[in-house]
Amino acid sequence: MHKVSRFRWISISAVLLALSLPIASVQPLAAAQGATPAPNLQGAPPVQIHALKVTLLSTMLVGSVTGVGEWGFSALIEADGHRVLLDTGAHPDNVLQNARDLKIDLSGVKEVILTHNHWDHVGGLMTLRKEMMKSNSSALSVVHVARGIFYSRPAPQGEDNRMVALKKEYEATGGRFIEHEAAAEIFPGAWLTGPVPRKYPERNWSVSGKVQTPAGLVEDTIPEDQSLVLNTPEGLVVVTGCGHAGIINILTFAREEFPHEPVEAVIGGLHLFPATDDQLNWTADKMKDFKVANLMGAHCTGIEAVYRIRERLGLPRASAVVGSVGSSFVLGEGIHPGPLAK
Repeated sequence: MHKVSRFRWISISAVLLALSLPIASVQPLAAAQGATPAPNLQGAPPVQIHALKVTLLSTMLVGSVTGVGEWGFSALIEADGHRVLLDTGAHPDNVLQNARDLKIDLSGVKEVILTHNHWDHVGGLMTLRKEMMKSNSSALSVVHVARGIFYSRPAPQGEDNRMVALKKEYEATGGRFIEHEAAAEIFPGAWLTGPVPRKYPERNWSVSGKVQTPAGLVEDTIPEDQSLVLNTPEGLVVVTGCGHAGIINILTFAREEFPHEPVEAVIGGLHLFPATDDQLNWTADKMKDFKVANLMGAHCTGIEAVYRIRERLGLPRASAVVGSVGSSFVLGEGIHPGPLAK
């Protein structure tokens, strides 16, 4: 019996619910939540992205004379005419300046994805929003987040989740947050995972605090951690912020929606820099099952981790590199790493 994926089950349920309501009172679920309409339910294949470029705007390494590195992450995704910024770096003006140095205009980008609440991924949001809206009021005016990003993180010194205060500040500019409780298609061929089920105990995080959830005060496992999955003719391209949910959990979840697709590329932070040799070997061996063809490990992935995974997967040097500011992945071309990261 064919198993319906979580992604499609949500869409099917929404349609059945809508059909059961009086026509005058129907409000499509997608419209109510600010997401794109549900995919075709007649068995048509999922929409694929044919032109794709992912450019790193914030990470530790600088691969050329352009840009400034930091402990943070940000990437610009350009896919079939859609442009979305994933994470905003750590320092308030770093992504802004790196984009300028790389001659990338962000004023035409309307949507942002924040993968989770940590400071090194949300620090540039307000600076970018205020600067870009000077020329375009809708620039960076919509932010996609996952359930849990606004949960309180109490600490001895006070609130440890800067997203609590940032929410009010951002909304005061006219921007709005779209909070996803499950996976959603944000434009054709581009899926946000939302909170990722933790099938494997990867525990890829370093924080040791608590989070206030509806179930009470519990260990902070960064439950809101989400990634972007792009469906292309070459396979899936998965862009992560830190991958706190665990890259194998993320790929496993993506496979539920796209069961027969190989993984063309994994791009971003995987939080493997503190991993042991055994953990790296386990991760690489699991990645083999997904036929990962390219790896641009940035931010918290770790330099040794990238090389260990490259060796274990048997990937050529050009297909597994340490990501740097200005590095890019282009569908059909592969990774453009910059001189230092080659």
